[in-house]
Amino acid sequence: MTDLVKVQALTAAELLKNFEVSEEAEGHLVPETAPEVSINRLMDAGLYPDAIKILAHGLPKREAVWWACLSARDIQNPQTDEDNVNALIAAESWVKKPAEEARLRCKLLGEKTKHKTPASWAATAASWCHGSLAAEGEPVIEPPAHLYAHAVAGSVTLAAVLSDPVNPSKAFVRYLNQGLDLARGGNGRIED
Repeated sequence: MTDLVKVQALTAAELLKNFEVSEEAEGHLVPETAPEVSINRLMDAGLYPDAIKILAHGLPKREAVWWACLSARDIQNPQTDEDNVNALIAAESWVKKPAEEARLRCKLLGEKTKHKTPASWAATAASWCHGSLAAEGEPVIEPPAHLYAHAVAGSVTLAAVLSDPVNPSKAFVRYLNQGLDLARGGNGRIED
């Protein structure tokens, strides 16, 4: 039994078919158990990016994008450029109301910020949750079911590394705890 009530898989194996983990992580996985078991084992081993990937793939789309928004918001500062500020605001707006207009704004800002920042990846994650990957007027290309989770994992991982490039462990643990809070039905806003 797990308390990660929002995770949409009964076993880690269901999630692991959608992405690859590092070689080092493979020995810490317990695929036929609840995803929480593998996430905790990876965290204990300090393999945070792999734990983030599993959790990002297990969360529902809105919760996953919100997680990316929380980590991106955490590292924004007065020097953050206007496009990245707007990309994060667009992603947060999509979480609140996942309409097509909001998704298209996220897509535009994700491309404008060139997928180089946590805010850019948060916006991109929102844009990959539904709608079409094709340009307007072109035949519809639906995003693969778990494409958004790859962008979420990238956003959260990048935010942790940017928060402290020398020793990001504290940020990784904080962001994983935010994601786990979301998976338990919380809002992800945790205290250190």
